[in-house]
Amino acid sequence: MVNYRYFVLPSLAALATLGLGQALTPPLFAGETLTLASALDRGRLQARETVAASARQRAAEARVQQAAGYRLPQVRISEQWIRTDSPADAFGMLLNQERFSFPAFVAGNPNDPDPLSTAITRLEVEIPIWTGGELSTRLEQARFAAEAAAASAGRAGDQAAVAAAEAWIRLAQAREAQSLFEKSRETVAAHVELARAYSAQGMLVRSDLLRAEVELARLDDLLAEARGNVRIAESNLAFRLGEPLDTRYNLEALADPPPIAQESPGWLASAEARSDLAAARKLLDAGDLEAKALKGGLFPRIGLVARHDLVDDQLFGNNGDSTTIAALASFDLYDGGKRRAAMAAARADAEAGRADVERFTAGIELETKQAFEAASVALERRRTAAAALAAAEETVRIVEDRFRAGVIRSIDLLDAATTRREAEMRELVARAEAWLTHLHLALAAGLEPETVLRTSTPRS
Repeated sequence: MVNYRYFVLPSLAALATLGLGQALTPPLFAGETLTLASALDRGRLQARETVAASARQRAAEARVQQAAGYRLPQVRISEQWIRTDSPADAFGMLLNQERFSFPAFVAGNPNDPDPLSTAITRLEVEIPIWTGGELSTRLEQARFAAEAAAASAGRAGDQAAVAAAEAWIRLAQAREAQSLFEKSRETVAAHVELARAYSAQGMLVRSDLLRAEVELARLDDLLAEARGNVRIAESNLAFRLGEPLDTRYNLEALADPPPIAQESPGWLASAEARSDLAAARKLLDAGDLEAKALKGGLFPRIGLVARHDLVDDQLFGNNGDSTTIAALASFDLYDGGKRRAAMAAARADAEAGRADVERFTAGIELETKQAFEAASVALERRRTAAAALAAAEETVRIVEDRFRAGVIRSIDLLDAATTRREAEMRELVARAEAWLTHLHLALAAGLEPETVLRTSTPRS
């Protein structure tokens, strides 16, 4: 029987490097440390979807000014040049130029005048007086649309912040996992070297050596995968922050997840004021006004036009001038039923919109309930994982004591350390998922995701 006391101390020295219960420092990069709070802030401000939503908000606000402009006087200036030998036109334009001469008129043939060149400089003002309420309704619709765009921009900011925070958490998780695998591989590699030496001396059965080599090969695979995950997570974080994909960041350690601040009813109450729901309601209000805006076309349209003309035989001349003021009224007697059909379609669209908003409201309530349950379960899993890790660490302590007594093999100690590493990985995954589900709960409830940080504590 092999006496395992001969290699107790070397093996323990190698396994002592397996500090899997500690949060490990990720690789360092140039620049300031990017915290989870700063990732939330930068995602909200500079993510591409946030920039796009802000641009759409500005466009909607500009359309309000555009709609308001149709109610104001329209002022135009134009320059026309005409050359004609039409008897009626030539006679009238000659009068407008104030160059008419009766002797010249009767001396020639009025039915076959010489071609006449005329330039008209016209200043025109058009004022809408009444349009059946269509213009004022369109303006109100534009305001509702602008308010909806503002609410949508706020929601896009929250979503971008959560996406950036998720990318930050995934990168912190990936780096910590890589560090765990690297340290575990170093320990197992040292154990393999010891096992080879003892096997060569006949102090260790070959099966123990082969078992250690299999574990080393498995760790090589896991480490290669972990390094790939880190590279992808780094690029994903840069993408979510709207920066070049090769940007690298210093990260602080992933903190312990915060407790859930309130019970389900409180989250549901917050969800009723979600900004995307507010945007949907504003768009519904705008849609409800469409039939009213179309109805304005059934009434007469009244307007006033005033123009002043400068008329000459050369461009921009002013030999003759005249002023005209006209009041205009128009009424569509029959348009084939197109407007009434459009009004019916608008009412149906508004009814469909109300049903969609009701469904959206119920969906938000369901989403919030699901998010609350997911966050609660994730937090409980994290507590379970932490308890399992504590048990695994105690197991390693007991196995080390028995190993020192020479009653178990070194492979048993390696198995115990492997179990502890797996428990550490489980705790890391559970810690990250608890963070993610809590952030998604805040997002589902319509709260700023930064509120989650107020109850978090640093990782010990």
